Amino acid sequence: MSKCPRLEIELSKIRHNTKTLVKLCNKQGIDLAGVTKVFCAIPEVAEAMVESGVKVLADSRIENLKKLKNINCPKMLLRLPMVSQVHEVVKYADISLNSEIKTIEKLSEEALKLGKVHNVILMLDLGDLREGVWAGINNVEEIVEKILKLKGVKLIGIGTNLTCYGGVIPSKENLGKLQEIAEKISKKFDIELKIISGGNSSSIHLVQKNEMPMRINNLRLGESIVLGRETAYGNIIENTYQDAFKLVAEVIELKEKPSVPIGEIGMDAFGNKPTFEDKGIRKRAILAIGRQDVNPDNLIPVDEKIEILGASSDHLIVDVTDSEKKYKVGDEIIFNLEYGGLLQLATSEYVYKNIK
Repeated sequence: MSKCPRLEIELSKIRHNTKTLVKLCNKQGIDLAGVTKVFCAIPEVAEAMVESGVKVLADSRIENLKKLKNINCPKMLLRLPMVSQVHEVVKYADISLNSEIKTIEKLSEEALKLGKVHNVILMLDLGDLREGVWAGINNVEEIVEKILKLKGVKLIGIGTNLTCYGGVIPSKENLGKLQEIAEKISKKFDIELKIISGGNSSSIHLVQKNEMPMRINNLRLGESIVLGRETAYGNIIENTYQDAFKLVAEVIELKEKPSVPIGEIGMDAFGNKPTFEDKGIRKRAILAIGRQDVNPDNLIPVDEKIEILGASSDHLIVDVTDSEKKYKVGDEIIFNLEYGGLLQLATSEYVYKNIK
């Protein structure tokens, strides 16, 4: 019997999705950085991305980039570097996204010590209010001038991030501003910006509509590859799989019980006061996985007749009354995943990873 709970990973579907996105983007002159953070940089999955056409592997954590050191392609650090971690950044990342000149100066110092030149992409804030220099041209030119004086780093491009914090959707207008700033920087400082990075999977809708500004030549894609969804509107991308990753959990109890607890209702294990709908006696299965591993809101039962009722730290409770399958103790129940659920499951050391 296979170990449970487990994350089933189908590399053939990852390869298919990657090739689909690479083909879609390459038609408009856009190369892809494959984002590995959602599956904790499992090397076999990252390798499948590279084999299928991504040019760079990108992650937010140095710990994950270390796992990828034997894969022959450039590595990009997505999260702004910590000053306390500049040695590891220069050692394990070929490129990093930056917005603070102090950090870039430290990267330069460390790169010179290691006899390297570290590549920098300057991040601009176009309104989403996460990382980036506020995108007034004077602000940007001032920091560019300082970067160009540093010997241990090379400014290879500019980029932006949208949707992740403020929910701002990429558009011809805001990414057009990124393009405009890139052109002004190139002209004023007489430099080539090799990478104009127009965001993440939320930018795919512009590619699909052929509305991406023409100088945008890089996207950093995670969810669109691993789950086949663009993230501006949550739509499925044509000719992609949504189930390259699946959770499999085992039934450890199966009993008929009331649908409303008996007694005074107080707080649950997470400090919330739960509410219940009285549906009478129902057949309830308990699965050996819980909130320590995944938020149940991010699970989608493959058996559509199953309803997720809730979870404690270690137990997931589902209603199987209406299912056509007669479940028994020891059976496995399969779930498709939302992005947040995949991130948590990949991170949990209690969830086995089965790659096939």
